[in-house]
Amino acid sequence: MAVNISKKKPLTINRRSKACNASKSRQKTNLQKKVINGKSVLITAREAKKMAA
Repeated sequence: MAVNISKKKPLTINRRSKACNASKSRQKTNLQKKVINGKSVLITAREAKKMAA
């Protein structure tokens, strides 16, 4: 089982209709499963890209 080591949280936003009604929405982080030192971990795509460079 992969362990989540990322500290990022989902972003909360208000979706707006044409009538300007607000409804809550969440944007989840882009978590990727990667193997680091023989362990399967969940990290964000941005963190994975930084590690590859």
